[in-house]
Amino acid sequence: MSVDDDTLAIVEEYHRAWTGGDVDRALKLVADDFVCHAPGERLDGKEAWRAYLAGFAPGLTGVTEVSRLADGAGHVVQLYYPHTAATRSAAAAEYLTVRDGLLVENVLVFDRLSYGPPPGE
Repeated sequence: MSVDDDTLAIVEEYHRAWTGGDVDRALKLVADDFVCHAPGERLDGKEAWRAYLAGFAPGLTGVTEVSRLADGAGHVVQLYYPHTAATRSAAAAEYLTVRDGLLVENVLVFDRLSYGPPPGE
């Protein structure tokens, strides 16, 4: 396998796990010193990411995959549509860095307002 293939396989396994509701399995692929730059906040450490992801994953009702691209240097960009009670059409993008077989950084981009409660709630 190439570096791109290895990196993509790690990101795909991680993404499949958490979007399937298995946050613990996903976090086995995350480094202890993981950093996520999310809209409006920075999450430092695996446990901070666990809390964030565990808060979102249960509300996920599905996901439409769009694309994943690797740059050959341990980075993957992925674009997908998370489905929740509030939306099925708000895209999310992640710029993930993989080092030594683990995710070490995520630049997460999405429209926070789209993932709020559905209108009328």
